[in-house]
Amino acid sequence: MVENRAPGWSEMLKAIFPHSGKARVLGLTGPPGAGKSTLVDQLARFYRKDDRKVGIVAVDPTSPYTGGAILGDRIRMQEHFSDPGIYIRSMATRGSLGGLARTTADVTTVLDASGRDLIMIETVGVGQDEVDIVRLADVTILILVPGMGDDVQTIKAGIMEIADIFVINKSDRDGAEHVEREIRSLQSLAMRHDGWTPPIVKTVASQGVGIKELASAVSDYEAYLQKENLALPKSVENWQERLVEMLRDAMLEKARTQLGDGNLARLAAEVAEHKRDPYTLVEEIAANAGKS
Repeated sequence: MVENRAPGWSEMLKAIFPHSGKARVLGLTGPPGAGKSTLVDQLARFYRKDDRKVGIVAVDPTSPYTGGAILGDRIRMQEHFSDPGIYIRSMATRGSLGGLARTTADVTTVLDASGRDLIMIETVGVGQDEVDIVRLADVTILILVPGMGDDVQTIKAGIMEIADIFVINKSDRDGAEHVEREIRSLQSLAMRHDGWTPPIVKTVASQGVGIKELASAVSDYEAYLQKENLALPKSVENWQERLVEMLRDAMLEKARTQLGDGNLARLAAEVAEHKRDPYTLVEEIAANAGKS
């Protein structure tokens, strides 16, 4: 209902929002092939041993046609389906009318209100969509693997900056130390305003190695935020981003409704033929959208 913006979706979110805000949200991102799904799977097992209810949102911004998220994650995590303490939702860009980050945020709110203790958002890739999505998280985990060469340098700066914990997965492979050195050198260039130094955790997710250490790193960061009174400011910062995104979506939808498809094509033709300039046109549309 929320993903597809079916009738009544906003009323439902308004009603459940007061019941949200209790779940801890972890954002996990990294390049394809880093073993994110296996890591999420192992973390879910770990947290279930403590009887914590887990929600998993697996986002695949890259694959509107192949349904990669649905096939991959559901096959890997199918043994959890008999466990009512775990809920898994795969999302691809199709069906997402607003921005993917906005839809993911709303789905996370639903899971939060349903009583999950922990929600993991797993994204595929390291583009702008991922930066927006993991901004929703209380704790952001960036997963890298050996054998990337100098690719650590090319990973989007925004991702490197918002990572609260670095994970080197498949760390039994050659090159794990090289990746660690790369991360350390990049860390020395970027100063975080909260004073936290993101730890580097080595894992071999397929064997369950390092999962306990990763969960400890998550707890350490949460404790640091509480101790330094940074949890609320971080939430405020996240909400600033989300409110701008929500406003953008709402205004765009309003303008689109007012214009109608036929009008948009006519106006586009006028601009293409240089009968009108697009700047004045957009100002007029924005002014009209603001009136009603």
